[in-house]
Amino acid sequence: MCSHSVPETAEGPAHVVAAHPEQGWTLLCDGTIVFDDCGELLPDGRVITPAGRLVAA
Repeated sequence: MCSHSVPETAEGPAHVVAAHPEQGWTLLCDGTIVFDDCGELLPDGRVITPAGRLVAA
């Protein structure tokens, strides 16, 4: 892992280590997993849920 601190969003200074668009996720060099639905799973286990998306019921 890089020495970057965990960014508030995936648009932080971290760069892509592995991209799997067919599965809907990307691994960043700081250990953050970013999902195509805009959610994130941080290395410490915290979850950032997708914001601003409407889901039809």
